[in-house]
Amino acid sequence: MIPFSILDLSPINEGSDAAQSFRNTLDLARHAERLGYRRFWLAEHHGMPGIASAATAVLIGHVAGGTSTIRVGAGGIMLPNHSPLVIAEQFGTLESLFPGRIDLGLGRAPGSDQLTARALRRNLATDSSQFPNDVVELMDYFSSEQRHAVRAVPGAGLNVPIWILGSSLFGAQVAAALGLPYAFASHFAPDQMMQAIALYRATFKPSAQLAKPYVMLGYNVFAADTDEEAKFLATSMQQAFVSLRSGRPGRLQPPVKGYLDSIAPHQRDVLDEILSCAAIGSPDTVKHTLMAFIEQTGADELMITSQIFDHNARLRSYEITAALRE
Repeated sequence: MIPFSILDLSPINEGSDAAQSFRNTLDLARHAERLGYRRFWLAEHHGMPGIASAATAVLIGHVAGGTSTIRVGAGGIMLPNHSPLVIAEQFGTLESLFPGRIDLGLGRAPGSDQLTARALRRNLATDSSQFPNDVVELMDYFSSEQRHAVRAVPGAGLNVPIWILGSSLFGAQVAAALGLPYAFASHFAPDQMMQAIALYRATFKPSAQLAKPYVMLGYNVFAADTDEEAKFLATSMQQAFVSLRSGRPGRLQPPVKGYLDSIAPHQRDVLDEILSCAAIGSPDTVKHTLMAFIEQTGADELMITSQIFDHNARLRSYEITAALRE
C-alpha cells in the first residue's frame, strides 16, 4: 500500500476558538506519528472564520516541536502572498530547527478572497502570473551555489524539499518543467485531476531533487465503525463546502442528520463533485473505495483530510484509515 499523509486545516469548531484548534492539531499530529503517517501538512488560508492555520510557518514549528519523527510541512504556502526570500528564511529556520523533517508545498492562489488578498500583497494583478519565476527564485535561495546576490540566512545550502500544489493543469506544467513532486487538490477540486496527472507524468523533466514523477493526491476520508455513523460525521464537511460556495464561510458545524436531503439540488451537485474523491463508511467500505481510487489514479501517496467536528471521532477516523495499510 502506498504511503498515507495528513492535511490538517486546524479547523475552528462552532463554539470553540483558535487556541483549542491548535491543541487539537498537535494532538492529531502526535497520533499521526504513532499511527505511521508519513507527513503532516498545514495549509495557508486567510480571513476564514473556520480555519486557524493562517500563520502557517509558525504552526508548522509548533507541530514539529511537539513531535519527533513525522515530516511536517506546508500544503501549502501561497507564494503570491509572500516574498520568496522571506519564505526561504522561514523554512530555512524550520529546517535548521528540525533537520530532515520539513516540507515546503507551494501554491499560486491567494488562499483567501480578493479583498483579503489585496491586504496581504499589493501587486495582486501580476502576482499569480509570476508564480513560476517566484518558485525558481525561492529554489535558488536554498541552493549552495545561488545566483542571487542576497543570501537567505538561514536557508542557503539547506535541503528543503519543494512541492508544487495545484488544482488545474497549470500547476502540473510547473511541477513537470522544474522536476518537482506534484500534489493535486483533488479533495476539493477534482474536476481536472486525471488530466493534470497525465500531463505531469508525460512532460516531467528529471531534476536534482527528483528523478521521476511523484504524484500525491488530496483525498477526503470519513471512517467510523459503521457506514451510518461515517455518513453522519461527513455532514460537517458538507455544510462547510456549501457555506463556502455560497460566499458565507464560517466555523465547522456539528453534524446534522439528513443534511443531504435538506439542501437544494445545485448544492447537492457541488457536493457530489467534491465527494467523488472521498471515502465515507466503515473500515471495509473505506478500504474498498480507497483501493479503487489508488488503482484508478496510480497515486504515489495520498494526503488525507478529515473535517470531522468531534476531535475524538476525527482521531478514530485516522486510526481506522491507518490500519487499512497493514
